[in-house]
Amino acid sequence: MSDEREQIGARLRAVRQSRGMRLEDLASSAGMSASTLSRLESGKRQASLELLLPLTRRLGIRLDDLVPAEQSDPRVRRPAIRRDGMIIAPLAPEHAPISTYRITYPAGAEMPEPRVHDGYEWLYVLTGRLRLRLGEQELTLGRGEAAEFDTRTPHAMFAVGGRPAQAISIFNEAGARIHTHTSG
Repeated sequence: MSDEREQIGARLRAVRQSRGMRLEDLASSAGMSASTLSRLESGKRQASLELLLPLTRRLGIRLDDLVPAEQSDPRVRRPAIRRDGMIIAPLAPEHAPISTYRITYPAGAEMPEPRVHDGYEWLYVLTGRLRLRLGEQELTLGRGEAAEFDTRTPHAMFAVGGRPAQAISIFNEAGARIHTHTSG
């Protein structure tokens, strides 16, 4: 908490300078001495609401703008989804605008029925070989190959070559819904 308080003065100075305001002018318009504002900005005076409210109003900012945002844990800790023999491991937070997954396709699976739904999918093969049926095309993608397609085109994927295949798949919201939620 003391680190956050120490940053208030520096943030206040940065906002004032970005607005092209002189210390004396801001202090005068906020009803305090230039010395008081200088000490506040340098951290030599403790910030109080009595001092900060007129300053933030003159600068056109909120009190929250002077306090650093709480840093959240950036790690993604979501359980893998098991569906139709696949293991779908989320790589992005639950409410991210784009959904990213590492999908493991099992060895020996047969080509599933092609699906059609709203959305787009981007995929990158990490290991193994992945057969992609896209409309009338049938493609085999190997390690390091990528594909991008409109999921309104009938499509299906499965591992080939007797080994599992892993791919990174990126979906927009509509694509993620159909691939990660079971029906009914």
